[in-house]
Amino acid sequence: MTDAALYFTGPETVEVRETSVGPPDADELLVDTRASAISAGTELLVYRDRTPEGLPADETLDALDGDLSYPLQYGYAASGVVSEVGADVDPDWVGQSVFSFVPHQTSFRTTPDSVVALPPGMTPAVGSLLPSVETATNIVLDAAPRLGERVVVFGAGVIGLCVTRLLAAFPLESLVVVDPIERRRALAASFGADRTTTPAALDDADAGLVGSGAALDDAGSGARLHDADLAVELSGQPSALDDALGVVGYDARIVVGSWYGTKREPIGLGGRFHRDRIDIVSSQVSTISPELRGRWDRDRRMDAALERLDRIPADELITHRIPFERAAEAYELLDSAADDTVQVILEYS
Repeated sequence: MTDAALYFTGPETVEVRETSVGPPDADELLVDTRASAISAGTELLVYRDRTPEGLPADETLDALDGDLSYPLQYGYAASGVVSEVGADVDPDWVGQSVFSFVPHQTSFRTTPDSVVALPPGMTPAVGSLLPSVETATNIVLDAAPRLGERVVVFGAGVIGLCVTRLLAAFPLESLVVVDPIERRRALAASFGADRTTTPAALDDADAGLVGSGAALDDAGSGARLHDADLAVELSGQPSALDDALGVVGYDARIVVGSWYGTKREPIGLGGRFHRDRIDIVSSQVSTISPELRGRWDRDRRMDAALERLDRIPADELITHRIPFERAAEAYELLDSAADDTVQVILEYS
């Protein structure tokens, strides 16, 4: 069988090219890919050529070497089945469903310590969502929500929805999700948000209260949106930082999980930001916060994410399943029809 791999070859251009994977080395597995998830945030930045020049693809993932200049393979959410093992590998691996941080391609070689064994019965599509749940786990660890807090999440894409699901398990006073797309707000409510609203409503003069004027949320609640303890920015839009500054209170904190690439917006840091001692911190899944490294490592975080993967309603997240050979259609869809998509999965025959 001829193998194939997805390449980003220029702005808004992807190609499926033949490649040669070959048999596994003595210490390797050969995995036939069954599904891979497209990261609409990160991969669309690559697709649209909005990544900083010379930035490494990902220094923590062996499968993503080099930088983000064209042409390149990219992607990090593949699940499949082990079809062959090398001479030094336990043959019990054959037939095991696994996940690995590798780009989109029909098969790949890797070592046993570079895969995550998936539970029996887990579908490949659900397995490919593991990086999203791991990222959400990292964000919640960094956000450190506390009992009785008022929390606002900006962005109800895949990561925002996964974060919402995890936060909904905490004994918060309120959990509000902000997103411009009605379908995503409805999903956020089903994932556990107490209320939802839109960025436009926050700009309304009366938006201090969700439930007043244009800021009326889905539940018609009067809960405050001007004194939140914690805001989590996951919209991918730098302008959302201004919105986050507008809804948090004194000594509050804003956790930024978005990667903006080369996108820029003026942010109003000359007002309340300084006088109200608001903290803005980044959360990025490649590393674990220094404050947590004494107790947490990547293996523990992955175990926590895998345990919670089954609690994410994947069928609600996955809006499109597209054959790998038609991958170009998947990126065109994500680029042009954001209102209609949430998670797009590539499926392999």
